[in-house]
Amino acid sequence: MSIAPVHIPPLCTEFHFAGREMRCFAKRLPTIDAVLRRAAATSEQEALVCGAVRLNWAQVNARSSRVAAGLAARGVRRGDRVGLLMGNCIEFVLAFFAIAKLGAISVPMSTRLQTAEIQYMLADCSAHALIFDADICDRVPLDDPQLLRIATGSAWLDLESDGGSVPVLDLDEESVGVILYTSGTTGRPKGAMLTQLNLVHSVMHYQFCMGMNSTDRSIVAVPLSHVTGLVAQLLTMTFCGGTLVLMSAFKAADFISLAERERMTHTVMVPAMYKLCLMQNEFAAHDLSAWRIGAYGGAPMPPANIEALHQQLPTLALINAYGATETTSPATTMPPMDTSSRGDSVGRAVLCGDIEVRDAQGRTVNAGETGEIWISGPMVVPGYWNDPAATADAFVHGWWRSGDIGSLDADGFLRVLDRLKDVVNRGGYKVYSAE
Repeated sequence: MSIAPVHIPPLCTEFHFAGREMRCFAKRLPTIDAVLRRAAATSEQEALVCGAVRLNWAQVNARSSRVAAGLAARGVRRGDRVGLLMGNCIEFVLAFFAIAKLGAISVPMSTRLQTAEIQYMLADCSAHALIFDADICDRVPLDDPQLLRIATGSAWLDLESDGGSVPVLDLDEESVGVILYTSGTTGRPKGAMLTQLNLVHSVMHYQFCMGMNSTDRSIVAVPLSHVTGLVAQLLTMTFCGGTLVLMSAFKAADFISLAERERMTHTVMVPAMYKLCLMQNEFAAHDLSAWRIGAYGGAPMPPANIEALHQQLPTLALINAYGATETTSPATTMPPMDTSSRGDSVGRAVLCGDIEVRDAQGRTVNAGETGEIWISGPMVVPGYWNDPAATADAFVHGWWRSGDIGSLDADGFLRVLDRLKDVVNRGGYKVYSAE
C-alpha cells in the first residue's frame, strides 16, 4: 500500500454550536477562503485542469477575487445565499470561492434537477442569486423577479471582467459556508448547513486518513455539487495544494485515458464506477502506475472487484469511506491494509469523530449488536436551514441520528446494514437489505 505515514496532529476539546462538546484539531485554518489563500501563496502545482484550460492556485485565487468583486457590485453581501446550478467546470470552482470570499453562502444544486425542485430550494433558502449553465437555462425558474440570474458565457465574462478585488473578511468559524440539500427518502429535501468549522475539519480528516500532499493529482468524476465532489476532492485538494482534474461526465474509457495522461494519483468514486473501469478491455494496457489512492463509498465494494484491482494495480490503496451531507462527508474511513479482510465494514471513526450504535430508546448497545448509527464531532453540521423541527428531531445533544442501521465490533469497525425505514420485520426477525 502506498499511504505514507502521517504524524497525528494535536487535538483539543472545544465547545461549538451552542454548547456541543467535541474534539477538534488544535491547529487549523479558520475558513475555506484562508485555505485557498494559503494554497495560492505556497503551492507551485497546477490547481485546476479542465480540457485545455490549466490554472495554478494563484490564478484561481486572483480570478475568484474578481468574480467576488463582480458579485458584490451586483448586490451580493455577507450571508446571502447564491445558488450554483452548474456541472464540473472552471466557473463552478471560481464562483464557489468567490462566494466564500464575500462571506456569502453557496447553495450547490445538481444539474439533473427539474424546475420545480430548483424553485423549491431557491425559495427555501431565500436565494439572492443563481449562477447556472447556459445550456440548461430552460429549467431556471422565472417566478422571482428579485433573483439575480447569471448564466455561463457572456454574462459570466462580464461578471469576471467587471470585478476588481475584495477585502479579506474576518469570518466566524461557525458561520455557514454552504447549504447542501439532502435528497432524503421522504418529504421535501432539507438544507444541511455546512459551516467553516465543518468544512475545514473534513478536509483535514481526508488529508490525514489518506496521507495526501501537494504532489497528488485527483480526477473528479462525481458532481462538484455533491458533498463528495465538493469536500472530498475540490476542498481537500485545495487544502493540500494539489491538482484537481475536472471531468464533465464519467465515462470509463475516457476516465482511464485521462488518468494515464494526467498521472492521476487519487480519486473518489462509487464501486460501480470502479467496476466499469475494470470492464474496459484496454484497462490493463494503460499506464496507471501513478494511481495510489482509490477512495469509494455509497455501497460495498464486491470482494472480486477488490481482488481484481489489486491484481491490476498492486500499489493502489483502496479506502472505503462512510458519511453523509450532515457529516460534511467522512464519518469513518477504512485503513487500506484492512480493506480486503474487512469487506463488510466501512472502517473506523475519523480522528475527531465518534460513532455509537444505539437502540430505539437512545441507549448504547453492546459490541456486535445492531441499532441506529449516531455520529458526533466537529464535522457534524449544526442543523437544517429554516427547519427547526427537523433539526430537533435529527440532532440530539451534539449527536446526529443517521437513520442508518449498523453495528460496531470490539475494534471499532462499523458495519452499515440498512436504512432504519427500510428494515423488514418478518415474523419477529429483522431482515436487512445488506443481507
